[in-house]
Amino acid sequence: MNLSSLRSRPFKRILLIKPSALGDVIHALPVLVKLRARYPSARIDWLLTPPLAELVRHHPALSAPVLFARQEWGDLRRGRSAAAGLWGMVRALRRARYELVVDLHGQFRSALFCLASGAPARVGFDRPGPAARANPRGLPAEAFRHAWTGAREGAWLAYTHRIPVPTLDAHAVDRYLWLGKLLALDESPPDFRIPLPGGAEARAAALLEEGGVAGRPFAVLVPGTVWETKHWRVDGFAAVARHLHATGRGVVLAGSAKERDRCRAVADACPAACDLSGRTTVPELAALLRRAAVCVTNDSGSMHLAVALGRPVVAVFGPTDPLWVGPYGQPHAVVRSGVPCSPCYLRSLRRCRHGHVCMGEVSAAEVIERVEEAVAGAFPAAVSVSGQGVLPIAA
Repeated sequence: MNLSSLRSRPFKRILLIKPSALGDVIHALPVLVKLRARYPSARIDWLLTPPLAELVRHHPALSAPVLFARQEWGDLRRGRSAAAGLWGMVRALRRARYELVVDLHGQFRSALFCLASGAPARVGFDRPGPAARANPRGLPAEAFRHAWTGAREGAWLAYTHRIPVPTLDAHAVDRYLWLGKLLALDESPPDFRIPLPGGAEARAAALLEEGGVAGRPFAVLVPGTVWETKHWRVDGFAAVARHLHATGRGVVLAGSAKERDRCRAVADACPAACDLSGRTTVPELAALLRRAAVCVTNDSGSMHLAVALGRPVVAVFGPTDPLWVGPYGQPHAVVRSGVPCSPCYLRSLRRCRHGHVCMGEVSAAEVIERVEEAVAGAFPAAVSVSGQGVLPIAA
C-alpha cells in the first residue's frame, strides 16, 4: 500500500497501541480524537493496561479498550501462564481483523502486537537520522540515555509505513501528532478532554468529605513517581503543604499504592493533610484533580492528567527535559534548579555523580511562590507550546 492509498483508504477497523504509562496515554488522546474525526464510522480500539483503560473507556472517540494485562502475563519470564496470556492476546487481535494499526509505543512488544494483528497497514515511528539527532540546545550527552529516540528494539521492521522523525527536540504530544501527515488527519488544536464516569465523581466527593476538605479550595500534592531520580524532597513537599494549610487551603496527598510511603512521610510532617494515596483509581484521581485549585508534583503522570483537565500545575523537574515531557501548554509550571548536568535521564540515584543536585537545590520557597502565582492566575492554565494550542476540558 503506497502513501497515497494509505491517506485515501476509508479504514473501518483501527487499533491504537499505547499501553502505558499514564502520561503517555494522556499525550496520545489527541491522536484518538483525530482518528475519530478522520474515520467517523470506524471501529477504533485502543490497546492499553486495565487501570488506564478505565480512564478512557467512556471517551466518545473510542469504540472499546483492548486490555493488555501486563502485570498478569506481560512478562514472558513467568513461564507457561504468561505465554498462554500472550497467545490469547495474539488470537484476539487476529480475530478483530484490524485494517490499520497505529503503534505509538515503538518497542519490541508493541511491534509484536502490531505484526500479530495481521493488519495490512501498520504505522509506527521510524528511526531518527543524523539530522534529527542534532543537539541545538547543547544538552548533556546523558540527556539521550533513556529519552525517546524514535522506534527501538527493531520495532520499525514491523511497520508498513513509518512516521518520519525530523527532530528529537519536540514535546511528546507534538511527536505523536506527526502521524497526521501520513493519514491526512486534521490540524486542529489537540483535544485532551476526558469524560469521567459518575462513579468516579461521586467517590472523589465522598473522599473529600471524609477528609474534611470539601467546600473549600484545596491543592493536590503528588510526591511520588516511578523513577526515584524524579523525586523532589519529602521535606519540600511538606513545607508546601504546611504553607497551604496555614493560608486556609486544604491539602490532599495522592498517589498509587507504591507511593504511600512518600505520602505518609509528607503527612507525618503536615498532619493537616488528607492522605488519599493508594485509595483512588485513575478516574477518581482525575475527579480529584478537576476539583483542585492546583496540582503540585514531580515529573509524573498526575502532572499530565492535571494539564489535560485544564488545571494549573507546579512541577519540579530535574533529570528529565520539560521541553520533551513537561506539562504541555504550561511552560511556566516547571521549577528547575538549572544545573548544567541536567537533563541526564538517570533512573537510579546511585548512578548520580552529583548528589542529585538537580532536585536538591530546588527550594520550597521557589515552589511556594510558583504555587501562589498559579492559584492567582499569574500564568494561564493553557498556553501555546511548539505552535500547538491546548483545548482544556470544560469545568
